[in-house]
Amino acid sequence: MTTTAAHGRRPGGRRLEHWDPEDEEFWERTGRPIARRNLWQSIFSEHIGFSVWTLWSVLVLFMGPEYGLDAAQKFVLVAVPTLVGAVLRLPYTVAVARFGGRNWTTFSAALLIVPLVLAMIVMEPGVGYPTLLLVAAVAGVGGGNFASSMANINAFFPERSKGAALGLNAGGGNLGVPVVQLLGLLVIGLLGAGQPRVLIALYLPLVVVSAVLAWWRMDTIADPSRSAGARSARSNSTATFTEVCRDRQTWIMSVLYIGTFGSFIGYSFAFGLVLQSQFGRTPLQAAAVTFIGPLIGSLVRPVGGSLADRFGGAAVTLWNFAGMAAATVLIIVASGTQSLAAFTFGFVLLFTLSGIGNGSTYTMIPAIFSRRARAAIAGGADREDALAAARRRSGAVIGIAGAVGALGGLFINLAFRESFAAAGSGVPAFWAFLAFYLLCIGLTWAVYLRPGRAPAPVGAAPARAS
Repeated sequence: MTTTAAHGRRPGGRRLEHWDPEDEEFWERTGRPIARRNLWQSIFSEHIGFSVWTLWSVLVLFMGPEYGLDAAQKFVLVAVPTLVGAVLRLPYTVAVARFGGRNWTTFSAALLIVPLVLAMIVMEPGVGYPTLLLVAAVAGVGGGNFASSMANINAFFPERSKGAALGLNAGGGNLGVPVVQLLGLLVIGLLGAGQPRVLIALYLPLVVVSAVLAWWRMDTIADPSRSAGARSARSNSTATFTEVCRDRQTWIMSVLYIGTFGSFIGYSFAFGLVLQSQFGRTPLQAAAVTFIGPLIGSLVRPVGGSLADRFGGAAVTLWNFAGMAAATVLIIVASGTQSLAAFTFGFVLLFTLSGIGNGSTYTMIPAIFSRRARAAIAGGADREDALAAARRRSGAVIGIAGAVGALGGLFINLAFRESFAAAGSGVPAFWAFLAFYLLCIGLTWAVYLRPGRAPAPVGAAPARAS
């Protein structure tokens, strides 16, 4: 392995000119420690990004009657950063290929200072609703970090370890949601609901630390197909993006990811508001419960990846959606009986299953393209070029699926807005969510598990992969 840096120094960053994690000797001797170092730093930077992205799901709990906002307006307020974050995931994915994982992680981490400073300025009664919407939208930059982080880490690990690695990366990032909610609970409990700026101020130094550590500890993998220079890199990235956009697997996986990650992020933004609007919880009461679901959902995400490595991503995803449908039925019943305990249990179960599904669906993506690469190698293609192409394509699909999946969070919050505006309850929205989960069950079975449709479950460990 060669790098542009010498003797441990990093002028311009370490560039890994040769990277072949599928070579077991290379992986054990050189690759594993480098991959792990990049993974842990990626987790931390993505974690802070998620916290900033979902910050407004907590800030709305600080907005009492003096802000003059009703429940419908608050659901729109938390939906705006979801939309922006979803849209940014596409360019963020391409940015990794163009600028390098280390450079882009550093820049995107430092950029999080902007939404924090703006929120610090505007969070007070009397600020106009359009201003709040604009500032909340800027927080969407934190949502883009996930796509670039996952695309970057996907290239570092061998096929047999991708499920666990991507699960850890995503799960550690997702933990930013319950952490910011826990800190919000702490601020409300100690200082009351009138001190939102304290919560914002806690994250300013963390953003600086995240950016500095990303610059100091991360690396960039050089793609052999991009050795002709930056213009070739841009052209190759565009060609790869265009290619995967024409692949039906990209859009099938995107729909499934709406059901898993879209549910996780949408419910993370909405849970506290639903408790306040449907069950009359105070800000402190809502904050005391809101973090539980996202916390469990984040912690179990690596479990989803590991289960997919062992049993196949499609099988795990299918049964996971069945569980999410059952949990939604429980929530509908609990809403009708006004049982807060059953409602909360059902919601936490939804979070748990969405976390497992996040891991299993993302594991399916690199498995699909690795399977194609192995077929190309068997047909006489150059091994290193085929594996590099698989990394590029799976990284591009991860970005697209991440962007489309995040839009699911927008749809959930808009559905809640319409549901509460029309019926004063979230029940109509939950019926819509149930229908979508049933659709995902049918899609997963028809495309990946129907007898005669595929040789083996997509996302299984390499020895069993189709």
